[in-house]
Amino acid sequence: MKYAKPPLSLQQQADLLLSRGMQGDRALMIARLAVVNYYRLSGYWFPFRNTDDSFKPGTAFDDVWQRYAFDRHLRLLVMDAIERIEVAVRSQLAYALAHQSGDPFAYATDPAALPGLSADQRLRFLEEMAEEAAHSKETFSQHFRTKYGDVHDQMPIWMAAEVMTFGCMLTLFRGAHPDVRKAVAKLFNVHDNVLGSWLLALNTVRNICAHHGRLWNRELGTKPMIPHRKHHPEWHEPLAISNRRVFGVLTICQWCLQRIAPQSRWSARMRDLLVRYPGIPLLNMGFPADWEKCSIWTPAAQPPQPQGSGGPQ
Repeated sequence: MKYAKPPLSLQQQADLLLSRGMQGDRALMIARLAVVNYYRLSGYWFPFRNTDDSFKPGTAFDDVWQRYAFDRHLRLLVMDAIERIEVAVRSQLAYALAHQSGDPFAYATDPAALPGLSADQRLRFLEEMAEEAAHSKETFSQHFRTKYGDVHDQMPIWMAAEVMTFGCMLTLFRGAHPDVRKAVAKLFNVHDNVLGSWLLALNTVRNICAHHGRLWNRELGTKPMIPHRKHHPEWHEPLAISNRRVFGVLTICQWCLQRIAPQSRWSARMRDLLVRYPGIPLLNMGFPADWEKCSIWTPAAQPPQPQGSGGPQ
């Protein structure tokens, strides 16, 4: 089937919305459509549509815009949490790998250091790491290439950890020896399989946020594991945390930040965001009606102190 829809001017786009029953000031609609693509906003007005493309009675453009604005602030808040978690995992992973064998290059030179990777997976990982290192503009990368590049194709793990992508970090975690994975997961007080699933989900969410995708009411394609009730009843009582929507990811962020960055006041900033946008339907995000009864969202006890990166001081 050939796509035959013609391009519409901003004025025509606003008139189309108005003709379908959306309420709002035409001039304001045109101004906002000029800076946020019609198609991007359509994801936020989709819940207001009828099957014939008309809008439900009372649908206001400002309500759609509020959801878009909320989602933008939500993505920034989530990215802040993921950055902190990613940096902590990189640091712990580098430390554990460096001290496992005492050789900072073992991850690159000894296949036994990454028993969870096949030969092909390890080769692809090292190729990607070499490419990241070669293109890095960091001063330490350039210095290492100049001084040691005649001998070493890869950087020591504490340097490599600073230039690898989130995807490479995830591969490194999955490929590492179980003792290394357990050492990293210990910081977050979860099983290493749980942390691995969390990192995969956070990587997916990070990509959504990095590309400015809609997050607030999205059903997650990559669903993180929920810790077992026996070891972590707070994930199940007095209410069960679902892994289907963004509330599950927010709870993972809160859990992790309680342990690595309790000073961040991240949960307070999340509450402030919800207060600033009272019209946002939390049910679409997976929030239970009594979500604040969950002890994970209460102030945490003093968290364990993380270890260093393993690098020379």
